[in-house]
Amino acid sequence: MVNHSEVLFAAKAGFQHALRGWFRTHARVLPWRVSPSPYKTVVSEFMLQQTQVKTVLPYLARWLAALPDFATLAAAPEARVLKLWEGLGYYSRARNLHGLAKIVAARPTLPRTPEEWLELPGVGPYTAAAVTSIAFGARAACVDGNVVRILARLTADATEFRDSASAAKQFAALAEALLPTENPGAHNEAIMELGATVCLRQNPLCLVCPVRPFCAGARTGEPEKFPRFASKKTERREVVRMWCVRRGALLLHRASAGAKRLAGQHELPTAAQAGLADAAVACGELLARRQRSITRFVITEKIYATSPPRGKLGDGLVWVPLAKLDALTLSGPHRRWVEEILRVTERRAEAS
Repeated sequence: MVNHSEVLFAAKAGFQHALRGWFRTHARVLPWRVSPSPYKTVVSEFMLQQTQVKTVLPYLARWLAALPDFATLAAAPEARVLKLWEGLGYYSRARNLHGLAKIVAARPTLPRTPEEWLELPGVGPYTAAAVTSIAFGARAACVDGNVVRILARLTADATEFRDSASAAKQFAALAEALLPTENPGAHNEAIMELGATVCLRQNPLCLVCPVRPFCAGARTGEPEKFPRFASKKTERREVVRMWCVRRGALLLHRASAGAKRLAGQHELPTAAQAGLADAAVACGELLARRQRSITRFVITEKIYATSPPRGKLGDGLVWVPLAKLDALTLSGPHRRWVEEILRVTERRAEAS
């Protein structure tokens, strides 16, 4: 039986050459590649965790204009950091980046090895490899979802992985073996770029792929079969939320500073947060019904117009003047929902 990993390793010089040549010609012009710096690399890698490049670009431009270096970021209040991050989601990334900047800014020199970066908040093996290889030329292979997909197809590996983390762990040795001694950062960028633009999850562009001659998956005629992941059971949830306006102010729920996901951020309150049963809120007018997916959960959010709650407000509930909403940090979906509902209510008021 052919060991495709060994075949690929034996041809690694040709593979590296083909990949580098393609990248020199086809690399996208991205902010962290134009006038590169360790700071740009770090910020972009944090933003790109679980977020697409096209989404990140405007956020990165705004961030760099406001917080251009580690020292400025370290000195910024958390509220400003979170406000600049608003809409990107996974806010722990922003807090970790803020904490990292405080540590780095206090040091006389930047850490340069993967081991040193792994000690910093929010930095895992992939981020440590990306930052140190791209910014400092460290010989460390990046293994993200794009790289896993490429290596699984190159080797036609039919292993069924539990999740992306277990797949990355299995392919780490092969990724390291294929890494050139010279300019490993460019190789890492090239293979990730290939996964982002050519070796796509669905409908890969095999006919224009520069490493197709080395790809066992392409030779099977079904490259999309690789990599294989165990199916996950989807869980459905429903959340009932309140839209309550009183004297020009909107009722919101502010997560506590110690909350795991949304510390200090505002969202439209759930019925439970207001001490009400879902049915008591759902008797109002349904203003919006939205569905979103978070990990294995498919969540249906229903937002109802309700009367102001009686008595003392529950923990975390606050009245926020509509004129001050822009200065507030809301989670991304809630910012969109609030703006949509405000537009609808304004049109109704104009028409009446």
